[in-house]
Amino acid sequence: MSLSRRQRARLFRGVQYAVLVAALVVFALVADWGTLREAFFDIDVAKALFPEIITTALVNTAFYAVLGFGFGLGLGLVLAMMRLSSVPPYRWLAIAYIEFFRGIPALLVFISLGFGVPLAFEIALDMNVTVMLSLGLVGAAYMAETIRAGIQAVPKGQLEAARSLGMSPGRAMVSIVMPQAFRIVLPPLTNELILLTKDSSLVYLLGLSLGQFELANFGRDALNEHKSLTPILIAGLLYLVITLPLGHLVRRLEARTAKAR
Repeated sequence: MSLSRRQRARLFRGVQYAVLVAALVVFALVADWGTLREAFFDIDVAKALFPEIITTALVNTAFYAVLGFGFGLGLGLVLAMMRLSSVPPYRWLAIAYIEFFRGIPALLVFISLGFGVPLAFEIALDMNVTVMLSLGLVGAAYMAETIRAGIQAVPKGQLEAARSLGMSPGRAMVSIVMPQAFRIVLPPLTNELILLTKDSSLVYLLGLSLGQFELANFGRDALNEHKSLTPILIAGLLYLVITLPLGHLVRRLEARTAKAR
């Protein structure tokens, strides 16, 4: 007796669920739960991390991400306008910048600004300025393309209608096009904030004092001190405290945008 396509799909899903349950049962039977608890869920180590992991590391992580995002958004907006400019040199500069910073790792930017620039020019950059520039320069390249796509997604009739009412091109762009474009690009810009939050872990390269630690650096330092993976697990969970609400916000914004369309 041959099975229908729907029956085969149900059978295949059932087999997958059975394999998954069997794997979980085998893992539960053979795992050394005592060792796992000491390695990942040491209560004494976890207690020793608080409240500094919240009041210092989590706060600094959010601060570094917002700092880089703010600078990147401003620069990204300028680059997007240059990318759409009718003046060829502006477009060429914007394209060169975007392709360069999208093509190199953020790690190299941190190393260049944290060590290369001070050594080459014999200047000392403030740590917050270094973080802002490092995260912002990379983020701006991605945000510029996002904003450009949002501007181009606004119907041209909107701009033409504004011009017919006597608005200058600049005023029409600011008053009519940009508000609509930002409603379109708000979800991907929020995604960029999530990425910058995770990229803020690269700040450890700069050699931070204890009061400047972010989550990754705090977790690594506590790992060396306590010889347990519990600090890394808790640091990861605290990253989720930031990124999961932002991810939920992205989904809500995408749903609202789709409904508006």
